[in-house]
Amino acid sequence: MFSIGQLALTSMISHLFFIFITWRLIQTINFDPLIRKGRATEARLLLLFITIVIGTGVSRFFLEFLQWSQDLRLLF
Repeated sequence: MFSIGQLALTSMISHLFFIFITWRLIQTINFDPLIRKGRATEARLLLLFITIVIGTGVSRFFLEFLQWSQDLRLLF
């Protein structure tokens, strides 16, 4: 069982890790045809927000799955 501090540190590291992985994956997609000229800054900011949403969602899934797997021992 994690203490509150360990859980907070694990969650922060997990979120940052999955946001980084998602950012690297999104960079492989060519969005140039979809971006209007003169709007590159706004498009990069939108991609950053999308990255944060996806990375955080994946991180929450893994953190919840970790918690559920630890809670299974309470079943028996």
